[in-house]
Amino acid sequence: MSISCYKRLINRQINSFQNLKHLSSGNNYGSKEPQFGLLFDIDGVLMRGRKLLPYTRDAFQSLVKTTGEFRIPTVFVTNAGNELRSSKAAKLTQILEIPIAPEQVILAHSPLKLFTKFHKKHCLISGQGPIAEIAKDLGFTKVTTIEELCDAFPNLDMIDHKKRRGFHSPFRDYFLPIEAVVLFDEPVRWETCLQLIIDVLMTNGNLSSPIIPPPVSHLPILASNADLLWMAEAALPRFGHGSFLHCLENLYEKISGHPLQYTAIVGKPSEITFYHAEYLVCRHACELGLKQPIKRLYAVGDNPDTDIYGANVYNRYLQTRSLSRLNQVVSQTTTTTLTGNIKNIIDKNFWTNLNIVELVVNDAEHYYAAESLESILVCTGVYNRDIHDETSDKNHGHRDMIIDAELRKPKHICEHVLDAVKLIFNIEQFH
Repeated sequence: MSISCYKRLINRQINSFQNLKHLSSGNNYGSKEPQFGLLFDIDGVLMRGRKLLPYTRDAFQSLVKTTGEFRIPTVFVTNAGNELRSSKAAKLTQILEIPIAPEQVILAHSPLKLFTKFHKKHCLISGQGPIAEIAKDLGFTKVTTIEELCDAFPNLDMIDHKKRRGFHSPFRDYFLPIEAVVLFDEPVRWETCLQLIIDVLMTNGNLSSPIIPPPVSHLPILASNADLLWMAEAALPRFGHGSFLHCLENLYEKISGHPLQYTAIVGKPSEITFYHAEYLVCRHACELGLKQPIKRLYAVGDNPDTDIYGANVYNRYLQTRSLSRLNQVVSQTTTTTLTGNIKNIIDKNFWTNLNIVELVVNDAEHYYAAESLESILVCTGVYNRDIHDETSDKNHGHRDMIIDAELRKPKHICEHVLDAVKLIFNIEQFH
Protein backbone atom coordinates (compact mmCIF):
# COMPACT_ATOMS: atom_id res chain seq x y z
CA MET A 1 0.00 0.00 0.00
CA SER A 2 1.35 3.44 -0.91
CA ILE A 3 2.11 6.14 1.64
CA SER A 4 -0.75 8.27 0.30
CA CYS A 5 -3.17 5.37 0.87
CA TYR A 6 -1.85 4.96 4.40
CA LYS A 7 -2.40 8.67 5.04
CA ARG A 8 -5.97 8.53 3.72
CA LEU A 9 -6.65 5.51 5.92
CA ILE A 10 -5.18 7.25 8.95
CA ASN A 11 -7.20 10.42 8.29
CA ARG A 12 -10.42 8.40 8.06
CA GLN A 13 -9.60 6.63 11.33
CA ILE A 14 -8.76 9.92 13.04
CA ASN A 15 -12.06 11.42 11.89
CA SER A 16 -13.91 8.35 13.10
CA PHE A 17 -12.07 8.58 16.40
CA GLN A 18 -13.03 12.25 16.81
CA ASN A 19 -16.67 11.43 15.99
CA LEU A 20 -16.66 8.61 18.52
CA LYS A 21 -15.24 10.98 21.14
CA HIS A 22 -17.99 13.49 20.36
CA LEU A 23 -20.72 10.86 20.55
CA SER A 24 -19.28 9.43 23.73
CA SER A 25 -19.16 12.90 25.25
CA GLY A 26 -22.72 13.50 24.13
CA ASN A 27 -23.90 10.42 25.99
CA ASN A 28 -22.66 12.00 29.20
CA TYR A 29 -24.18 15.45 28.65
CA GLY A 30 -26.69 16.29 31.30
CA SER A 31 -25.65 13.35 33.45
CA LYS A 32 -24.85 13.85 37.12
CA GLU A 33 -21.31 12.51 36.77
CA PRO A 34 -18.88 14.78 34.90
CA GLN A 35 -16.09 13.44 32.74
CA PHE A 36 -14.14 16.68 32.81
CA GLY A 37 -11.79 18.37 35.24
CA LEU A 38 -10.70 21.94 35.97
CA LEU A 39 -7.27 23.57 36.40
CA PHE A 40 -7.27 27.08 37.86
CA ASP A 41 -4.42 29.54 38.08
CA ILE A 42 -4.62 31.71 41.22
CA ASP A 43 -2.88 35.09 40.79
CA GLY A 44 -4.68 37.13 38.15
CA VAL A 45 -7.57 34.65 37.94
CA LEU A 46 -8.93 34.27 41.47
CA MET A 47 -6.92 36.94 43.27
CA ARG A 48 -4.70 39.99 42.75
CA GLY A 49 -2.14 39.88 45.54
CA ARG A 50 -4.19 39.43 48.71
CA LYS A 51 -7.38 40.78 47.16
CA LEU A 52 -10.07 38.37 45.98
CA LEU A 53 -11.27 39.28 42.51
CA PRO A 54 -14.98 39.88 41.83
CA TYR A 55 -17.01 36.83 40.77
CA THR A 56 -14.49 34.36 42.24
CA ARG A 57 -16.73 33.19 45.08
CA ASP A 58 -19.73 33.03 42.74
CA ALA A 59 -17.74 30.87 40.33
CA PHE A 60 -16.74 28.43 43.04
CA GLN A 61 -20.17 28.24 44.59
CA SER A 62 -21.32 26.73 41.30
CA LEU A 63 -18.57 24.09 41.54
CA VAL A 64 -19.51 22.72 44.96
CA LYS A 65 -22.50 21.09 46.62
CA THR A 66 -24.29 22.65 49.56
CA THR A 67 -22.02 20.54 51.79
CA GLY A 68 -18.94 22.26 50.32
CA GLU A 69 -17.81 19.12 48.49
CA PHE A 70 -16.70 19.66 44.90
CA ARG A 71 -19.06 18.50 42.16
CA ILE A 72 -16.24 18.57 39.59
CA PRO A 73 -12.63 17.45 40.11
CA THR A 74 -10.62 20.64 40.52
CA VAL A 75 -6.99 21.55 41.13
CA PHE A 76 -5.15 24.85 41.52
CA VAL A 77 -2.00 25.24 39.42
CA THR A 78 0.06 28.26 40.39
CA ASN A 79 3.62 29.34 39.69
CA ALA A 80 3.94 30.69 43.21
CA GLY A 81 6.71 28.95 45.10
CA ASN A 82 7.27 30.73 48.41
CA GLU A 83 5.20 28.45 50.66
CA LEU A 84 4.14 24.89 51.37
CA ARG A 85 1.15 23.29 49.66
CA SER A 86 -0.57 22.92 53.02
CA SER A 87 -0.19 26.64 53.68
CA LYS A 88 -1.53 27.61 50.25
CA ALA A 89 -4.48 25.22 50.64
CA ALA A 90 -5.31 26.72 54.03
CA LYS A 91 -5.30 30.24 52.56
CA LEU A 92 -7.54 29.17 49.67
CA THR A 93 -9.91 27.49 52.11
CA GLN A 94 -10.18 30.70 54.12
CA ILE A 95 -10.64 33.08 51.20
CA LEU A 96 -12.93 30.88 49.05
CA GLU A 97 -14.88 29.67 52.10
CA ILE A 98 -14.82 26.07 50.84
CA PRO A 99 -12.47 23.28 51.96
CA ILE A 100 -9.39 22.91 49.74
CA ALA A 101 -7.06 19.96 50.34
CA PRO A 102 -3.27 20.28 49.91
CA GLU A 103 -3.53 17.54 47.26
CA GLN A 104 -5.54 19.96 45.12
CA VAL A 105 -2.70 22.50 45.00
CA ILE A 106 0.26 22.41 42.62
CA LEU A 107 2.95 25.01 43.26
CA ALA A 108 5.71 25.78 40.79
CA HIS A 109 8.19 23.60 42.67
CA SER A 110 5.84 20.64 43.33
CA PRO A 111 7.23 18.49 40.45
CA LEU A 112 10.71 18.68 42.00
CA LYS A 113 9.53 15.91 44.31
CA LEU A 114 9.98 13.60 41.32
CA PHE A 115 13.65 14.50 40.76
CA THR A 116 14.92 12.03 43.35
CA LYS A 117 18.46 11.81 41.94
CA PHE A 118 19.13 15.27 43.43
CA HIS A 119 17.49 14.73 46.81
CA LYS A 120 20.66 13.49 48.52
CA LYS A 121 22.98 16.04 46.95
CA HIS A 122 24.16 19.14 48.82
CA CYS A 123 21.99 21.84 47.23
CA LEU A 124 22.15 25.63 47.42
CA ILE A 125 18.55 26.85 47.54
CA SER A 126 17.22 30.28 46.62
CA GLY A 127 13.84 31.92 47.19
CA GLN A 128 11.90 33.41 50.08
CA GLY A 129 9.61 32.12 52.76
CA PRO A 130 10.29 28.80 54.54
CA ILE A 131 12.50 27.51 51.73
CA ALA A 132 14.42 25.02 53.90
CA GLU A 133 11.11 23.50 55.01
CA ILE A 134 9.84 23.52 51.41
CA ALA A 135 13.00 21.72 50.27
CA LYS A 136 12.62 19.11 53.01
CA ASP A 137 8.96 18.58 52.09
CA LEU A 138 10.02 17.96 48.47
CA GLY A 139 12.58 15.36 49.56
CA PHE A 140 15.85 17.32 49.59
CA THR A 141 17.95 16.20 52.56
CA LYS A 142 21.07 18.43 52.46
CA VAL A 143 20.41 22.09 51.74
CA THR A 144 22.11 25.43 52.32
CA THR A 145 20.27 28.73 51.96
CA ILE A 146 21.79 31.90 50.50
CA GLU A 147 21.76 33.40 54.00
CA GLU A 148 23.68 30.43 55.43
CA LEU A 149 26.20 30.67 52.61
CA CYS A 150 26.67 34.37 53.43
CA ASP A 151 27.34 33.46 57.06
CA ALA A 152 29.95 30.89 56.04
CA PHE A 153 31.62 33.23 53.50
CA PRO A 154 30.83 36.77 54.71
CA ASN A 155 33.44 38.41 52.47
CA LEU A 156 31.49 37.38 49.34
CA ASP A 157 28.47 39.61 50.04
CA MET A 158 29.85 43.08 49.34
CA ILE A 159 27.12 45.11 47.58
CA ASP A 160 25.53 46.59 50.71
CA HIS A 161 28.29 48.64 52.36
CA LYS A 162 26.45 48.67 55.68
CA LYS A 163 26.45 44.87 55.86
CA ARG A 164 30.05 44.26 54.87
CA ARG A 165 31.92 42.02 57.29
CA GLY A 166 35.70 41.90 57.05
CA PHE A 167 36.27 38.67 58.98
CA HIS A 168 36.34 35.02 57.97
CA SER A 169 33.86 32.55 59.39
CA PRO A 170 35.36 29.57 61.27
CA PHE A 171 32.84 27.35 59.44
CA ARG A 172 34.23 27.98 55.95
CA ASP A 173 36.96 25.34 56.31
CA TYR A 174 34.33 22.71 57.11
CA PHE A 175 31.84 23.74 54.44
CA LEU A 176 31.02 20.86 52.10
CA PRO A 177 31.04 21.66 48.36
CA ILE A 178 27.72 22.53 46.76
CA GLU A 179 26.58 19.84 44.28
CA ALA A 180 23.50 21.46 42.73
CA VAL A 181 21.53 24.72 42.73
CA VAL A 182 17.75 24.83 43.25
CA LEU A 183 15.90 28.07 42.47
CA PHE A 184 12.41 28.02 44.00
CA ASP A 185 11.08 31.54 43.49
CA GLU A 186 12.13 35.18 43.27
CA PRO A 187 14.39 35.96 46.25
CA VAL A 188 14.87 39.09 48.31
CA ARG A 189 18.14 41.01 47.79
CA TRP A 190 18.70 39.95 44.19
CA GLU A 191 22.22 41.37 44.12
CA THR A 192 23.37 39.03 46.89
CA CYS A 193 21.66 35.98 45.39
CA LEU A 194 23.01 36.66 41.90
CA GLN A 195 26.54 37.15 43.22
CA LEU A 196 26.63 33.99 45.34
CA ILE A 197 24.90 31.71 42.83
CA ILE A 198 27.38 32.77 40.15
CA ASP A 199 30.27 32.31 42.62
CA VAL A 200 29.08 28.75 43.26
CA LEU A 201 28.79 28.00 39.54
CA MET A 202 32.19 29.55 38.73
CA THR A 203 33.95 27.45 41.40
CA ASN A 204 32.07 24.19 40.78
CA GLY A 205 30.55 24.50 44.24
CA ASN A 206 33.81 24.83 46.19
CA LEU A 207 34.06 28.44 47.34
CA SER A 208 37.23 27.72 49.36
CA SER A 209 39.14 26.48 46.31
CA PRO A 210 41.74 28.53 44.44
CA ILE A 211 40.54 30.44 41.38
CA ILE A 212 39.95 28.13 38.42
CA PRO A 213 38.95 28.79 34.79
CA PRO A 214 35.17 29.03 34.38
CA PRO A 215 33.78 25.52 33.84
CA VAL A 216 32.31 24.80 30.42
CA SER A 217 29.76 22.52 32.08
CA HIS A 218 28.61 23.94 35.40
CA LEU A 219 26.73 22.38 38.32
CA PRO A 220 23.14 21.17 37.78
CA ILE A 221 20.49 23.88 38.12
CA LEU A 222 16.85 23.09 38.88
CA ALA A 223 14.52 26.09 38.55
CA SER A 224 10.82 26.58 39.11
CA ASN A 225 8.53 29.38 37.93
CA ALA A 226 9.79 31.14 34.81
CA ASP A 227 7.07 33.83 34.85
CA LEU A 228 8.63 37.09 33.68
CA LEU A 229 5.68 39.04 35.13
CA TRP A 230 2.73 38.46 37.43
CA MET A 231 -0.23 40.49 38.66
CA ALA A 232 -0.64 41.77 42.22
CA GLU A 233 -2.81 44.68 43.41
CA ALA A 234 -0.92 47.20 41.26
CA ALA A 235 -2.28 48.16 37.85
CA LEU A 236 1.00 47.20 36.16
CA PRO A 237 2.49 43.67 36.23
CA ARG A 238 5.28 42.95 38.75
CA PHE A 239 8.64 41.24 38.16
CA GLY A 240 8.41 37.47 38.54
CA HIS A 241 11.03 34.77 39.02
CA GLY A 242 11.56 34.74 35.25
CA SER A 243 12.98 38.26 35.54
CA PHE A 244 15.48 37.02 38.13
CA LEU A 245 16.42 34.07 35.89
CA HIS A 246 16.91 36.49 32.98
CA CYS A 247 19.40 38.49 35.08
CA LEU A 248 21.21 35.33 36.21
CA GLU A 249 21.51 33.96 32.67
CA ASN A 250 22.91 37.16 31.21
CA LEU A 251 25.32 37.88 34.06
CA TYR A 252 26.70 34.33 34.07
CA GLU A 253 27.28 34.31 30.31
CA LYS A 254 28.84 37.79 30.40
CA ILE A 255 31.25 36.79 33.19
CA SER A 256 32.07 33.19 32.25
CA GLY A 257 31.80 33.33 28.48
CA HIS A 258 29.52 30.28 28.53
CA PRO A 259 25.71 30.08 28.41
CA LEU A 260 23.87 29.10 31.58
CA GLN A 261 22.22 25.69 31.18
CA TYR A 262 19.30 24.36 33.23
CA THR A 263 18.95 20.71 34.11
CA ALA A 264 15.20 21.29 34.38
CA ILE A 265 12.69 24.10 34.64
CA VAL A 266 9.39 23.19 36.29
CA GLY A 267 6.20 25.12 36.85
CA LYS A 268 4.04 26.43 34.02
CA PRO A 269 4.48 26.17 31.04
CA SER A 270 6.55 23.01 31.68
CA GLU A 271 4.64 19.93 30.53
CA ILE A 272 5.62 17.98 33.66
CA THR A 273 3.51 20.42 35.70
CA PHE A 274 0.43 19.73 33.58
CA TYR A 275 1.20 16.00 33.65
CA HIS A 276 1.22 16.17 37.44
CA ALA A 277 -1.99 18.23 37.35
CA GLU A 278 -3.76 15.62 35.21
CA TYR A 279 -2.87 12.95 37.75
CA LEU A 280 -4.15 15.04 40.67
CA VAL A 281 -7.40 15.88 38.84
CA CYS A 282 -8.05 12.19 38.26
CA ARG A 283 -7.16 11.35 41.84
CA HIS A 284 -9.57 14.03 43.04
CA ALA A 285 -12.24 12.46 40.81
CA CYS A 286 -11.68 9.12 42.54
CA GLU A 287 -11.91 10.78 45.96
CA LEU A 288 -15.24 12.32 44.89
CA GLY A 289 -16.51 8.85 44.02
CA LEU A 290 -16.66 9.42 40.25
CA LYS A 291 -16.54 6.14 38.35
CA GLN A 292 -15.90 7.34 34.80
CA PRO A 293 -12.40 8.41 33.71
CA ILE A 294 -11.77 12.12 33.14
CA LYS A 295 -11.69 12.70 29.37
CA ARG A 296 -11.53 16.48 29.06
CA LEU A 297 -9.57 19.12 30.95
CA TYR A 298 -9.97 22.91 31.04
CA ALA A 299 -7.20 25.27 32.16
CA VAL A 300 -8.12 28.82 33.20
CA GLY A 301 -5.26 31.34 33.32
CA ASP A 302 -4.33 34.99 32.77
CA ASN A 303 -0.88 34.73 31.18
CA PRO A 304 -0.55 33.77 27.48
CA ASP A 305 3.16 32.95 27.90
CA THR A 306 2.74 30.45 30.73
CA ASP A 307 -0.86 29.38 31.38
CA ILE A 308 -2.01 29.31 27.76
CA TYR A 309 1.29 28.25 26.19
CA GLY A 310 1.69 25.38 28.64
CA ALA A 311 -1.91 24.21 28.30
CA ASN A 312 -1.68 24.19 24.51
CA VAL A 313 1.61 22.29 24.50
CA TYR A 314 0.11 19.69 26.82
CA ASN A 315 -3.01 19.49 24.66
CA ARG A 316 -0.76 18.54 21.73
CA TYR A 317 0.76 15.83 23.88
CA LEU A 318 -2.71 14.53 24.80
CA GLN A 319 -3.70 14.40 21.14
CA THR A 320 -0.60 12.37 20.37
CA ARG A 321 -1.29 10.06 23.29
CA SER A 322 -4.88 9.53 22.16
CA LEU A 323 -3.76 8.76 18.61
CA SER A 324 -1.19 6.25 19.85
CA ARG A 325 -4.03 4.29 21.47
CA LEU A 326 -5.47 3.71 17.98
CA ASN A 327 -2.60 1.47 16.95
CA GLN A 328 -4.94 -1.51 16.77
CA VAL A 329 -6.72 0.20 13.84
CA VAL A 330 -3.75 0.53 11.50
CA SER A 331 -0.34 -1.05 11.16
CA GLN A 332 2.24 -0.30 13.84
CA THR A 333 4.65 1.06 11.22
CA THR A 334 2.26 3.65 9.86
CA THR A 335 1.12 4.81 13.29
CA THR A 336 4.69 5.16 14.48
CA THR A 337 5.61 7.25 11.45
CA LEU A 338 2.74 9.70 11.79
CA THR A 339 2.75 10.11 15.57
CA GLY A 340 6.53 10.28 15.53
CA ASN A 341 6.41 13.42 13.39
CA ILE A 342 3.99 15.04 15.83
CA LYS A 343 6.17 13.99 18.74
CA ASN A 344 9.19 15.71 17.18
CA ILE A 345 7.23 18.98 17.11
CA ILE A 346 6.10 18.59 20.70
CA ASP A 347 9.52 17.59 22.03
CA LYS A 348 10.93 20.93 20.86
CA ASN A 349 8.56 22.65 23.27
CA PHE A 350 9.15 20.28 26.18
CA TRP A 351 11.45 21.52 28.92
CA THR A 352 11.69 18.21 30.72
CA ASN A 353 11.47 14.62 29.57
CA LEU A 354 8.37 12.85 30.84
CA ASN A 355 10.21 9.52 30.64
CA ILE A 356 12.66 10.71 33.30
CA VAL A 357 10.00 11.50 35.87
CA GLU A 358 7.15 9.22 34.77
CA LEU A 359 4.62 8.79 37.55
CA VAL A 360 4.03 5.12 38.23
CA VAL A 361 0.52 4.38 39.44
CA ASN A 362 -1.82 1.44 39.33
CA ASP A 363 -4.46 1.60 36.61
CA ALA A 364 -2.47 4.26 34.73
CA GLU A 365 -5.00 4.53 31.91
CA HIS A 366 -7.63 5.59 34.44
CA TYR A 367 -5.39 8.30 35.90
CA TYR A 368 -4.14 9.42 32.48
CA ALA A 369 -7.26 9.14 30.33
CA ALA A 370 -7.64 12.78 29.23
CA GLU A 371 -7.94 13.35 25.49
CA SER A 372 -7.89 17.16 25.44
CA LEU A 373 -6.97 20.23 27.45
CA GLU A 374 -8.71 23.45 26.40
CA SER A 375 -7.08 26.75 27.36
CA ILE A 376 -9.22 29.64 28.63
CA LEU A 377 -7.69 33.12 28.99
CA VAL A 378 -9.29 35.60 31.41
CA CYS A 379 -8.82 39.38 31.30
CA THR A 380 -8.32 40.01 35.03
CA GLY A 381 -4.54 39.58 35.21
CA VAL A 382 -1.47 39.84 32.99
CA TYR A 383 -3.50 39.74 29.78
CA ASN A 384 -5.13 43.03 28.85
CA ARG A 385 -7.48 42.89 25.87
CA ASP A 386 -7.08 46.65 25.20
CA ILE A 387 -3.30 46.66 24.78
CA HIS A 388 -2.59 43.10 23.65
CA ASP A 389 -1.23 42.88 20.10
CA GLU A 390 -1.37 39.39 18.60
CA THR A 391 0.80 40.49 15.66
CA SER A 392 3.65 41.64 17.91
CA ASP A 393 6.75 39.45 18.05
CA LYS A 394 7.32 40.47 21.68
CA ASN A 395 8.02 37.36 23.71
CA HIS A 396 7.73 37.29 27.50
CA GLY A 397 8.40 33.57 27.63
CA HIS A 398 11.58 32.06 28.99
CA ARG A 399 14.76 31.99 26.91
CA ASP A 400 14.54 28.22 26.44
CA MET A 401 10.97 28.26 25.13
CA ILE A 402 10.56 27.66 21.43
CA ILE A 403 8.63 30.69 20.15
CA ASP A 404 5.41 29.49 18.54
CA ALA A 405 2.78 32.21 18.27
CA GLU A 406 0.01 29.65 17.79
CA LEU A 407 0.71 28.11 21.19
CA ARG A 408 0.12 31.48 22.87
CA LYS A 409 -3.42 31.72 21.48
CA PRO A 410 -6.17 30.51 23.84
CA LYS A 411 -9.02 28.30 22.75
CA HIS A 412 -11.40 30.71 24.51
CA ILE A 413 -11.22 34.23 26.01
CA CYS A 414 -13.48 35.24 28.93
CA GLU A 415 -13.77 38.43 30.95
CA HIS A 416 -13.40 36.71 34.33
CA VAL A 417 -13.44 33.35 36.08
CA LEU A 418 -17.23 33.17 36.46
CA ASP A 419 -17.64 33.59 32.70
CA ALA A 420 -15.05 30.86 32.22
CA VAL A 421 -16.99 28.45 34.44
CA LYS A 422 -20.24 29.27 32.63
CA LEU A 423 -18.52 28.63 29.30
CA ILE A 424 -17.26 25.24 30.47
CA PHE A 425 -20.71 24.28 31.76
CA ASN A 426 -22.24 25.22 28.40
CA ILE A 427 -19.67 23.19 26.48
CA GLU A 428 -20.24 20.20 28.73
CA GLN A 429 -24.00 20.81 29.08
CA PHE A 430 -23.44 20.39 32.81
CA HIS A 431 -25.72 22.17 35.27
